[in-house]
Amino acid sequence: MYLGIDIGSSSSKVALINDRKEIAAISIINRGTGTDAPARALADAMEKAGVTEEDIDYTVATGYGRITYEGADKQITEITCHAKGVSYLDPGARTIIDIGGQDAKVIKLSPKGHVENFVMNEKCAAGTGRFLEVMARVLGCTLEELSPLADQSTKDVAISSVCTVFAESEVISRLAAGETLPDVARGAHISVAHRVTGLCNRVGCEPKVVMTGGVALNSNMVDALSKELGCMVEVVPNCQAAGAVGAALFAYEAGTKAAAKEKK
Repeated sequence: MYLGIDIGSSSSKVALINDRKEIAAISIINRGTGTDAPARALADAMEKAGVTEEDIDYTVATGYGRITYEGADKQITEITCHAKGVSYLDPGARTIIDIGGQDAKVIKLSPKGHVENFVMNEKCAAGTGRFLEVMARVLGCTLEELSPLADQSTKDVAISSVCTVFAESEVISRLAAGETLPDVARGAHISVAHRVTGLCNRVGCEPKVVMTGGVALNSNMVDALSKELGCMVEVVPNCQAAGAVGAALFAYEAGTKAAAKEKK
């Protein structure tokens, strides 16, 4: 059994792959580095797969907190692991949009699934899941309720501020001026889509465009991105765990290679 663990700022993802290169289990805990979530996600995945730590032959860690994970045989960057995982989950993908809790990244893939180019937004919360969390709080709903709320919109309301702090004040002003909650919610999604489209333009976006990360579960966000980019954005299967799956695939390759050497 081969383990990939993706430790992010706001969530921990684990993928287990068997010796037939099949996904045996996936676990996601919505807490990230510095918590017990990585250990909990691993325990949950092992229980689902019916294995113990002794059954794991090789482990690769990725993500923001990969260096802090002591049980890894190897650490690999999230860009490389995302490319690997997405190419496995959706072989036709050429552009990956990954929006996490604290950053957003766009990765351009070659036809063979290798990284050709990438760009990240990690210095500002605008264009990330954190921005949407703040918007949901101001609008008086949960993050899960933000997409259904925006689906009720009847017109687009521009949120022009690129800074999350200023955008919060802008949203409050919009509401005070009589704009509806659904229209402002939709405006927040469009604001993120506009920001991410800028990243896509910098990297050289090509179809097929796919989305990973927890924000990919937000259907209104996916729709806003599709309209902003002018092409269909599809959601990868197991979208939150793409990086962990990629890490597990690297673990599989390293583990089987090491086993072959031992036999010789």
